[in-house]
Amino acid sequence: MKFIVSSLKLLKNLQALSGVIGSKNTLPILDDFLFQLTENELKITTSDLDVTMTVSMVPDMVDGTGEVTIPARLLLEIMKNFPDVPITIAVDNSTLAVELIAGEGRYKLAGHKSDEFPQLPVMADTSVWEIPADVLAKGFEKTVFATGVDEIRPIMSGVLMEMTENFLTFVATDAHKLVRYRRMDVKSDVVASFIMPKKPINQLKNILATLSDEPVRIEFNKTNASFVFGDYVLICRLIEGRYPNYDAVIPKQNPNQLIIDRQTFLSAIRRVAVFSSKATHQVRFRIAGQELTLTAEDIDFYNEAKERLSCSYQGDDMEIGFNSRFLQEMLANFDSEMVKIEMSAPNRAGIITPNENENENEDLLMLLMPVMLNA
Repeated sequence: MKFIVSSLKLLKNLQALSGVIGSKNTLPILDDFLFQLTENELKITTSDLDVTMTVSMVPDMVDGTGEVTIPARLLLEIMKNFPDVPITIAVDNSTLAVELIAGEGRYKLAGHKSDEFPQLPVMADTSVWEIPADVLAKGFEKTVFATGVDEIRPIMSGVLMEMTENFLTFVATDAHKLVRYRRMDVKSDVVASFIMPKKPINQLKNILATLSDEPVRIEFNKTNASFVFGDYVLICRLIEGRYPNYDAVIPKQNPNQLIIDRQTFLSAIRRVAVFSSKATHQVRFRIAGQELTLTAEDIDFYNEAKERLSCSYQGDDMEIGFNSRFLQEMLANFDSEMVKIEMSAPNRAGIITPNENENENEDLLMLLMPVMLNA
């Protein structure tokens, strides 16, 4: 079999798929790309058994049909070094020898049989959603950073997607922080939820962000979900289990409300956090009147930092401590100019929301548990 494609187009598709390939695969065949050529289409697939991703493209020329797997690392390395030129890939169907021809260059490598490559899972009893690509990308982007890495509670290592007749909700938590991103402009008669693992989310979100409002067809059952968009299909195993009741942990009564410029606040946290304890990353908030004082200290090394910021505050004077690393992650994931922090007591979670919503169909809420203040 033989085909001709643009080197840049092929490279772009190979790079999009390469994130699926694991660093320590149990099967050698999982280190390869699967090429499947028909009379009018080339399909390229990667898999790590839990995530399988395929891209379809139309070659400029096709001669013959067939299947072969090609070592991914070697193919990517050579493709990165071609300018934008037509590239011919010829495969001997009997020996599986692969030859790349570009201009005066000829490159030979060994292909492998495709029969050991994992088959796509057969999905039965599925439900279907259609979600705009930009909504899906933003939902993943706003929440995936808050997922946990606790092997004992694998459900917290993924993002909950929950659809109702009124809105679509994305939720992530690691028990220290929680993010809930909700879209009022996406709803479905198919009321359901599932937990997406982190790896396919990271694989999807960068590609989806380039597709604007193109619809993504999501087909899912209790064990797998498939995402069909553009020239791509991604199928992944879902995380099984019951997600925690996230609404129950969001405090409803928060009489103390602080409003502050997000970028000024984030920059100050970054400066002060340099001097915080490397064990707790604690930054102390002291709020009095219309002034917020940030303090961090590392007693072991006699390091200390203090910075005062102006803010708008309603409520009782209070002191509360937060993990500065978590707080920086959260503030960096807001788009709004001003943020609102709602608090009730030094031992209760703080709620962070945009002070003004540019998109009335968006609802973003982040929750951060406090850390115990040093005496």
